[in-house]
Amino acid sequence: MADLSQEQQDRLDAAAFRRLLSHLDNRKDVQNIELMILADFCRNCLGDWYREAAEAAGVEMTKDEARKRVYGMPYSEWKEKFQGEATPEQMAAFKARKSEG
Repeated sequence: MADLSQEQQDRLDAAAFRRLLSHLDNRKDVQNIELMILADFCRNCLGDWYREAAEAAGVEMTKDEARKRVYGMPYSEWKEKFQGEATPEQMAAFKARKSEG
């Protein structure tokens, strides 16, 4: 890998994060439960990580503010519009995944 300055690395990291958020925004059909089963993280996790990074940088941020950044709208609105009920099969797969770790 090329020798990157911290500033260059930060810009690239930020661009990749914005692309991930855009990708997730374009795939609202992909449910958080599916992300948790397959990748062990979801949009809520990204919000938590974003808030933790803000706090580490000395920026106060609520969970709702961080989730709004990730979801592009208040979480309650996204949940109402796009989040379906987890199926029994999804819940079983989620529980099995959690018992592995």
